[in-house]
Formats: sequence, C-alpha cells, structure tokens
Amino acid sequence: MELPAPYGPWMEIAHDLPQLITSHQLRSRVHQMPQLSTQHLHGREELHLAHLVLSFITMGYLWQEGEKGTVKVLPQNLAVPFWEVSQALGLPPILSHADFVLANWRRKNPHGPLEIDNLDTIIALPGGESLRGFILVTLLVEKAAVPGFKAIVEAVRAVLQLDEETLHRALQEMAEAIRDMNKALKRMHDHVDPAVFYTVIRIFLSGWKDNPAMPDGLIYEGVSDEPMEYSGGSAAQSTILHAFDELLGIRHSEESAAFLHRMRGYMPPPHRAFVEEIHRAPSLKQHVLSSGDTRLHVAFNQCVSALVDFRSYHITIVTKYITIAAAKAKDGRAEAGTKFGSSIEKPPSALEAKGTGGSHIFSFLKSIRDATREGMINA
Repeated sequence: MELPAPYGPWMEIAHDLPQLITSHQLRSRVHQMPQLSTQHLHGREELHLAHLVLSFITMGYLWQEGEKGTVKVLPQNLAVPFWEVSQALGLPPILSHADFVLANWRRKNPHGPLEIDNLDTIIALPGGESLRGFILVTLLVEKAAVPGFKAIVEAVRAVLQLDEETLHRALQEMAEAIRDMNKALKRMHDHVDPAVFYTVIRIFLSGWKDNPAMPDGLIYEGVSDEPMEYSGGSAAQSTILHAFDELLGIRHSEESAAFLHRMRGYMPPPHRAFVEEIHRAPSLKQHVLSSGDTRLHVAFNQCVSALVDFRSYHITIVTKYITIAAAKAKDGRAEAGTKFGSSIEKPPSALEAKGTGGSHIFSFLKSIRDATREGMINA
C-alpha cells in the first residue's frame, strides 16, 4: 500500500513513525517535509490512504512529547494537505475510526484468509504488538458485523413487503452477528497488554476537543487563524452500533444521544448516509408489536439482548484497559512506558475518566447499555 511517487516524503515518515516518535525526532522531520499538492491523488482509495498517513503523522506530531508538551499549531506543510484530503473525503482533519481501523489493514498473503495471523497494519504508532492487536481485533469485530449489516437491509425490506418469514430469518442472523462481534472482542485479552494500551497507545488517539491537555483546540496553519476542535478516535465513530440502534429503535439519553450524533460527523459520508437511511425506514419495533407474532417478538428481543451483552462486555474491557490500568500506572507498577521507550514519562492523566472521543466513559457506556436494555419488547 503506497501512495504515488510524489508523496514519497509522506510515506517515508509514516513508515518510520514509532521510531521517530520514541526518539523525539518526528517534529523536526515534519518541519523539513516539503509542502506537497494533493492534486496527484486520484480516486477514493488513494485519498483514504493519504488521510490515514497524514492523520497518523499528525497524531505523532502532537503527542510526541506527551500531554505536557503539546503544540498549539499544526505546521502548514502538514495542515494544508491534510485539510484538503479531509475536505475531499468529507472526513474531519484528525485520526478517526475510519483511518485507524477501517483503512489500516492489509493481508500478508493476498490470497489468505481475513484472520489475525494473516493480517497486518499499514501504518503504526508506538505500542508494538499491542497496537497491532488493538487495531486488528477491532477490525475483526467490524468483520463479524458484516452479516448483521446484510440482515439489517433484509429486515428493512421485509418490513416494507410485510414478509414475516424473511424478517424472522433476518433478525436471527442479526442476533448471531452481534454474538460473533462479542466473541471477536474477547480476543482483545490475547493481543493487547493493558499497561501498554494505557500508558503508550491511548494518548495518540486523543483529540483536541473536551481534552484538558489541549483546552484551546489546534490551529491548522494556512487553513485558518482560528483554532479548531476535533474529538479523538473512538469506537463510537463506527457505523455498526449506530445502525443496530436505529433499526431496533433504541432511544438513548439526551446527553449520550448528543455525543453519538456528533460522532456521526466522523464517519465516511456513505456510512453516515446508511445510518440515516435506516433511521428514515418504517419502525421495525412498531411492526413487530403490531404483528402480534410471538416468534418475531422473541427474535427481536434476542437482537436487543445480544446488543446489551456486547455493551456490557465493552464495559468489562474498558474497566481492564483503562480503570485498572490507570490505577496500576499511578502505583508505578506499569513499566511498559519505559520498556517501550515511550516519550511519555508518566501515563497521561488528562483523559483518566474519559474516552478518547472525550465522553465521560463509564457514565456514557452504562447509559447506552441501560438504554439498550429498555428497548426490549415486554411480552
């Protein structure tokens, strides 16, 4: 996965990011980088790869010195092309889930399976195998959701055509897909070390909105004189759960709903359009309720129940990788930062109780899990 030849200076830096960041040389390398025009980028694939590359370089540039050594300005030679590519794709000029996970994988053997042993990331940051594991396990959760997406489309169609058989089958397939997502998420334990995730990786996913380490946002030099604020990468930017919530008619609290809605602005426009399309479809829940069909009730509730389980398990993961890891880091038991030669002398504290997207993580995750449970149909 390479960009066209004129973009060699970007690719050279991107392929050497972990080393440049840990040796504190990335900022000076960026300052020497030529300002390249984006006009030689053709087609969505090259634009997405350019966004991936520039977003990773940007995160490294900003967080190279940890949360105490942030900068107020992103230099023009990085800011202008990043802004132009972002505008062309309808994405924000920051690392998002679409970059970090969806655009950041390749098969080692092009003819081999889409399994973790045959996968690798395209661009990396500090964090070694744990970073690779975090990205690829998240990708496998997305992969597990694919049959669920197909089932969503079938379910919407079946409601319109009053085809109860197809609807019942689609709901069963959807529940199965959500259960498979849960199984995929459990592989996080095998591939990601909590100390490395918390002390090394997490800061590079942090944004400049609702982040005490960067209270004023960031000036994109050559784009605007006013600072701009963007949220960091977050699984809340994945289309999956938004799509299931819309189909199943899950109603979140005002605060959670506002945050989730804002995260849609970080999705590629076709993904956002898909979620909005489901939102506009006739209510599946109303259809199931008025059908009086017990089988549909049961199948609907199995989807909701699988979604509750997935969200509960996500809380378990966050407890291990953030809360417990934060406590251990405070006790000085996490030596991963020094072991990996990270530039972050002490673990980041600005986001202790927050997700990288800037949400108050536990109240948010529990609120969306509880709202999901409320979505059950009572027989």
